[in-house]
Amino acid sequence: QVHVVESGGGLVQAGGSLRLSCAASGNIFSIDLMAWYRQAPGKQRDLVAGITSITTDYVDSVKGRFTISRDNAENTVYLQMNSLKPEDTAVYYCKAVATTLQRRALEVWGQGTLVTVSS
Repeated sequence: QVHVVESGGGLVQAGGSLRLSCAASGNIFSIDLMAWYRQAPGKQRDLVAGITSITTDYVDSVKGRFTISRDNAENTVYLQMNSLKPEDTAVYYCKAVATTLQRRALEVWGQGTLVTVSS
């Protein structure tokens, strides 16, 4: 099966930076898409950034501040977060869209990492 694990969350002051990591492992033929979502208490889970082999996309509120990237092996995705604001506070989740060795498509979610930005 396929698993993803997030790391890098923590407490930071407004204006600071954090770098989140998401590592995928398991029965993987290819990783077709990786994305970061976030969910604040009482709010829906929203897409923050996504990356494929050729494209990246961001929600408007993080453009110019956040950068999503992948390593050359395409098994790890990063979210570099700069100029953090209190409204960025949320649990950040990684999602991988993967093709297994048996050529089955899967969506796999990590368990989340908490980012808290103080004012």
